[in-house]
Amino acid sequence: MASDKGPSAGDATLRRRIEPREFEVFFDPRELRKEACLLYEIKWGTSHRIWRNSGRNTANHVELNFIEKFTSERHFCPSVSCSITWFLSWSPCWECSKAIRGFLSQHPSVTLVIYVSRLFWHLDQQNRQGLRDLVNSGVTVQIMRVPEYDHCWRNFVNYPPGEEDHWPRYPVVWMKLYALELHCIILSLPPCLKILRRCQNQLTLFRLTLQNCHYQMIPPHILLATGLIQLPVTWR
Repeated sequence: MASDKGPSAGDATLRRRIEPREFEVFFDPRELRKEACLLYEIKWGTSHRIWRNSGRNTANHVELNFIEKFTSERHFCPSVSCSITWFLSWSPCWECSKAIRGFLSQHPSVTLVIYVSRLFWHLDQQNRQGLRDLVNSGVTVQIMRVPEYDHCWRNFVNYPPGEEDHWPRYPVVWMKLYALELHCIILSLPPCLKILRRCQNQLTLFRLTLQNCHYQMIPPHILLATGLIQLPVTWR
């Protein structure tokens, strides 16, 4: 049952929460806005306490800002593990991917999980290789799904009273198409997804083009999950 109250006034994260409109425009997978937003959680050792905050692009990308702030403010004890979860409106570019790997190599007690709303310039081969290098170095990279959007709404957004169960219900098919393209990137396959922007009416369109290698290497349940793909039939 929905409460008649928004986030509690005693919630330690209240002053660090973003407004609903900000969440809606930053994390809508249909929007191709230039600015990026990072929502993050940090957990130390066996403690159940989770530190939450957010960041934006400045002169640097949000990933670089996080690394600079985190390393300057935290004292690292090699015997204490640190788990970090990022919720990014855009996936890291190749330069940020390189910086992330450098940060993690210097701090082996830190683990990182990254959820992204969209893929940043995903046709660029350097960006694709950067994401592959992240995954190969042990970083978990996934597309945000309904549970992640719901989690962010509840824990990072200053939602209105009685609307903790509400969040902008983005079309699930967009999430699944981005997830399909991320599989192509990780498997070193050619792009299967192109994104077109019609400036005249501000529409963002997906164009899906599959080759034989996609059918051969991507698990069938990933292809079928979009609801847009029929697997080719092989007659014997």
